[in-house]
Amino acid sequence: MAVSKEINELVNAYCRLRDRQYAVYSKYAKQHGLTTNELFVLDILWFAPDGCTQTEICERLSSNKQTITAIVTRFWKKGYVTYNEVIQDRRNKRILFTEAGRSYAADIIPNAADAENLAMAELGLSKIAELVDLTMTLTRGMEKYFFRIK
Repeated sequence: MAVSKEINELVNAYCRLRDRQYAVYSKYAKQHGLTTNELFVLDILWFAPDGCTQTEICERLSSNKQTITAIVTRFWKKGYVTYNEVIQDRRNKRILFTEAGRSYAADIIPNAADAENLAMAELGLSKIAELVDLTMTLTRGMEKYFFRIK
């Protein structure tokens, strides 16, 4: 299906903005000696007080198991995370912060979350809701059309 030149230009503008947003996270991660994916894993764990499984992290980040295993293993070797067995499925383990890990992440994740919240707050509630709604619609459309590609 062909789209107009105007739509294509707007898509390109949106993609550049998306890339700038990702670059903000990458620069922030680098300031703390982390990769972007490591920052995202810390963020997921920070907001999951009961921990989460590697599978949950993979799904959330759309990342492969090897990448997440490597990140979690690095954090484990530094004493930042521990594993708890999942009673219902002994093959899975919940990944949780240790006290050292929570202390380490406390200098990184709350500041990033505050920055995200402050940036969003500048939009106002109605525009935030509209942004979330439009992003959800766009995401569904992308899933629909990308998954059709053979």
